Amino acid sequence: MEEKQSREFEKGSMTGVVWQCDGIRIGHAISKFTELSSFSSSSKTDVVRMHFGMRGNYSFDYKQLNKTFDLIGGHHNIVYSHDFDMVVNNKTLELETFGIQFPKDLFIRFTEHSSESLRAFCENIIAGRSAILSDKWGTIDSPIQQVIQQIIHCRYADDLKKLFLLSKSIELLVLCADAASTSKTKKEIFIKNATDKEKIIAVRDLINDRVHCPPNLSEIAQYVGLNEYKLKRGFKETFNSTVFGYLTDQRLNLARQYLLDTQKTAAEIASQLGYATPQHFNNAFKKKFGITPYLVRNNP
Repeated sequence: MEEKQSREFEKGSMTGVVWQCDGIRIGHAISKFTELSSFSSSSKTDVVRMHFGMRGNYSFDYKQLNKTFDLIGGHHNIVYSHDFDMVVNNKTLELETFGIQFPKDLFIRFTEHSSESLRAFCENIIAGRSAILSDKWGTIDSPIQQVIQQIIHCRYADDLKKLFLLSKSIELLVLCADAASTSKTKKEIFIKNATDKEKIIAVRDLINDRVHCPPNLSEIAQYVGLNEYKLKRGFKETFNSTVFGYLTDQRLNLARQYLLDTQKTAAEIASQLGYATPQHFNNAFKKKFGITPYLVRNNP
């Protein structure tokens, strides 16, 4: 059900873990390189693939789609091809990726009567045509990131874990399909080029790295080289959340993980994450999750 994996490249290596659940294959990998380079990847499996680039920049040539994608960390899409062959060019020295493979028949059963974009995608799958759900790759926003982290840090075992992984795989499918539908009408007003997109991704990464002691808006703007107006509008445009809203989500998601994985008290967690009082933390936690920290600790 769970398997550790590793792979050596000419200029680096990959470590990861794979979970199997009723034919669904879920994987999380971190690749580290000594220099910018390229490597090939291929598979003979006839499955539908949900791909999430969590950190790092890279491009890849996808033979079966006859397309090249140039991607910045924090993106997702759904693709289908019978077999795949690609050449990946890493543009940063560390890449973090996450993926879910659905058996073709199972994916069709889940989606062929759902949204317009998924119905069209399923028609290609049924016909055996290589396809991608959306020409525009979606952004990994806070809800998608939260579900991925829940899968990676799942505490359940045996049949309960299988049920959990199945439910979270379907939840990610729904979130990605909804993002694909939204992207068709979404206009990029503030973030129009790759350089600005990289700066907004850097804002997200900075917040993730400093959840315990977050910088203020002017510090973030100076760090990434954007004025505060463009920073605020561009972040909201990219992640469907304000900078403060995203920070709040990350703090509370981390707090929930601490409650599940450590013996720290709610008061200790509140202090560590910068809340003024335990009551302030308790109120914010209940507003987001619908239950108190005490109930999470005692009824995970």
